[in-house]
Amino acid sequence: MNSEAIDQQTLLKNEKDPLTHTPVHLLSLEGVGKHYGNIVALRDVTMAVDNGRVTCVLGDNGAGKSTLIKIIAGLHQHDEGTLNIMGEERKFNSPRDALDAGIATVYQDLAVVPLMPIWRNFFLGSELTSGFGPFKSMDVQKMKDITKKELAEMGIDLRDVEQPIGQLSGGERQCVAIARAVYFGAKVLILDEPTAALGVKQSGVVLRYILQARDRGLGVIFITHNPHHAFPVGDRFLLLKRGKSIGYYDKKDISLDELTAQMAGGAELAELAHELEQLGGHSDVIKEVQAEVADVAYSAETPGNSSPRHV
Repeated sequence: MNSEAIDQQTLLKNEKDPLTHTPVHLLSLEGVGKHYGNIVALRDVTMAVDNGRVTCVLGDNGAGKSTLIKIIAGLHQHDEGTLNIMGEERKFNSPRDALDAGIATVYQDLAVVPLMPIWRNFFLGSELTSGFGPFKSMDVQKMKDITKKELAEMGIDLRDVEQPIGQLSGGERQCVAIARAVYFGAKVLILDEPTAALGVKQSGVVLRYILQARDRGLGVIFITHNPHHAFPVGDRFLLLKRGKSIGYYDKKDISLDELTAQMAGGAELAELAHELEQLGGHSDVIKEVQAEVADVAYSAETPGNSSPRHV
């Protein structure tokens, strides 16, 4: 494999923010770890997030992605290492602390009320009001106008913001959540597996809005297990396995094939094929796994070659 992992300490100390041209990142983690009793959920993770760049965090189930999200979003505190916001070391005590620092998280199970209109969900918990004292009331028209304007600026064309948000597709709901985070001043946007439960077309819609959020100057953290979704939009790639970083790459230093090979784990697939054979698995299943092993090895040996190799 020809890809070269980023020297993490060099990246954190020397790389300049693309907008401010200073060596201060919007958000950075240095050697961050988290354990629950004797269970090590995360260890020695280093990454950086900058304005107008997408940092992709990839890993299978149990890799530590959820723990990483919870630390950055203020749900849990890290036990080791440092978390810095604009060069200042921080330790969040609650999600509100993270929000106040400009970190917004859009979770996979969106916190929306399906029967409420789109505009109500857009301002849920942050409703605009007019009037004073006992005459105070929600400024419904202003909230509708702002919702429509913000969605339009993100390229989301909805005929009626009065329609229940539950009538939107999964991709559209994700996009409304992204637009909401942008409107309420997010500097860092964390997206938790936004394409996991979506089809090809809707996944493409969400990926397009991720790029639009990036182009508006946000630092985006895109959590996913799918390298084919991460590679087209990502600028940096952090690969996690069992709570530990197994690679941190800049886009120019790794190809999609190499990223996929890192994710797939050729040695583990080979071991699985051997176990299936020992247990008397169906020959067609074994051949399929063996073919996958060959493809991973071929991708690793032949960077840039995206055609499958069949055995």
